[in-house]
Amino acid sequence: MNQTTRISPPGLAALEARVAADLEALMLPPRPWVPAMERAGQRVLDVAVVGAGMNGIAATGSLLLKGIGQVLMLDENAPGQEGPWVTWARMDTLRSPKTLPGPCFGLPSLTFRAYYAALHGEAGWEALYKIPNAVWQDYLGWVTRTLALPVRHRARVARLEPAEGLLRLVLEDGAALLARRVVWATGRAGAGGLAWPEGLVDRAALGPLVSHASAPVDFAALRGKRLAVIGGGASSWDNAATALERGAASAEMFVRRATLPQVNKGRGSSGPAFHWGWGELDDAQKWALIAYMHDHQAPPPHETVHRALRLPGFRIHLGSPTLATRREGEEVVLTLGGADPREVRADHLIVGTGFRVDLDHAPELAAFAPHAAKWKHRHQPAPGLERPEMAEFPYLGPAFELVPRGPEAPPELGRIHLLNYGAHASHGGIASDIPGVAVAAERLATALVGRFFREELPAMRAELEAFDEPELETTPFFVPRPKKG
Repeated sequence: MNQTTRISPPGLAALEARVAADLEALMLPPRPWVPAMERAGQRVLDVAVVGAGMNGIAATGSLLLKGIGQVLMLDENAPGQEGPWVTWARMDTLRSPKTLPGPCFGLPSLTFRAYYAALHGEAGWEALYKIPNAVWQDYLGWVTRTLALPVRHRARVARLEPAEGLLRLVLEDGAALLARRVVWATGRAGAGGLAWPEGLVDRAALGPLVSHASAPVDFAALRGKRLAVIGGGASSWDNAATALERGAASAEMFVRRATLPQVNKGRGSSGPAFHWGWGELDDAQKWALIAYMHDHQAPPPHETVHRALRLPGFRIHLGSPTLATRREGEEVVLTLGGADPREVRADHLIVGTGFRVDLDHAPELAAFAPHAAKWKHRHQPAPGLERPEMAEFPYLGPAFELVPRGPEAPPELGRIHLLNYGAHASHGGIASDIPGVAVAAERLATALVGRFFREELPAMRAELEAFDEPELETTPFFVPRPKKG
């Protein structure tokens, strides 16, 4: 749906022909096998995938390639604006190595490397250091178009409701869709929104003088201005650098830590063992790893640090926790603690405090969130391993589904599958980081095949019984069945 006709460059056209040949050789996609469903004359989707970014593409492709045919992606953005890559992700390149395959569904012809080499040749591939954000966005769009994945853009889901065994997706324009299952592939902020330091930043008082590092920022308005940034994570560095590159007079970062984290444990936990093996761990084992990863925060990539350090006007202040903020006229005043307590003034403040995971703050899921179990409802950590922030993560089943907190939960709750950062505690990093995206989608699709097959077993049994293709008809051992009547 809504696929724009494009003429591909010769190298890419040849690759697209190779993709088609690979799919044909594998007999993919198979004939859709889930029986069609209607209610009150309205077609019911097998699966609605909310979000057409990286995880949504991977989930939709995996489902279609397993014969689950009535699938539709819904994305609130315009084509080419899905996900963070050309909107609020302000690094120059992806953090991950260029060799990551992407959502390729096991096909070498669908990998990022094949795509890039088709456009730039093997010499271009060898010369590439890391993947520019916009190039990754183009690649994801190419996968969507090449596989003709069904997507509806500018379709924001305002709320999800139970609908007598189904799920109703109410769109912002008032239209509604019915689906048997919903995959919530809404990215880093999709399980609770942005994390704001409550009690430290009064957004109402600061008004237009404050922005979040992972939200829209009017950098043009910061030209010639003094910028203050709270936080030392990668997004804080990215925003400071972006502001300076676009003409800000200065950008000063204020970081609570006396030293930055040194080792990215996320990269150390990326690979088949963690991606495929996480689900075999019991809750105590998962929690111990969660707590370890939580305590070892990732450092900013060295490329990001060098980008900021080479820009005039950049300064970082370690061991300088922000204790309070206030507005005075058109200035933001930060009260700093640490070894050098003081007040500093800026024309604008960017808060780099990441994302919150708490479904109680996801308004689209308000009908279900109070009934969905969190980790704090299912696991009591050993002494010393309590992590209140992580305890708010949803506790998910093997198909990434929400599980009930108690008997009063609507039965449709388990038909919502959370394929975003909210899955981190239950499934590891596969639903939030690029290296694991294909694993997450494959596990989700495989699990949903089982769910649909179990639900449709009578129809599948009837189809099996109706299968009547005589194998021995051309041999001497063929036994004709008696004619009816």
